[in-house]
Amino acid sequence: MSQIPRPGQPVRGSETGKPIMALLDLLGRRWALRVIWELREDPLTFRDLQARCDGMSSSVLNQRLAELRAAWIVEQDGNGYRLTTEGTELLLAFPAFQAWADRWAEREAAISRRPAAPLNRAVRRP
Repeated sequence: MSQIPRPGQPVRGSETGKPIMALLDLLGRRWALRVIWELREDPLTFRDLQARCDGMSSSVLNQRLAELRAAWIVEQDGNGYRLTTEGTELLLAFPAFQAWADRWAEREAAISRRPAAPLNRAVRRP
């Protein structure tokens, strides 16, 4: 079982323990963002959540839910799993990331449409 990222402790990619690095480590784990996304509207049971996540393994889902619960992003109640108030606040940051990603995609598309620059080779003359 991998260690749950926590602010103030070294995390994957950073020894500083800065909170943003711990969050990026947590969100960068396989399926973590998908779990958050699927819980954005209504609580889901474990099985429903697993089905919405294209049938990810139960062990991976259990691990992600444990990590997200430890970070106070997800909680479990009688209706299943749902986002906490903090989880909902985190979800509100996603549109800014989406806007940045859209601009990035536009820049990449513009670059790929440009004609290739000619190679700048020195011409040797006899």
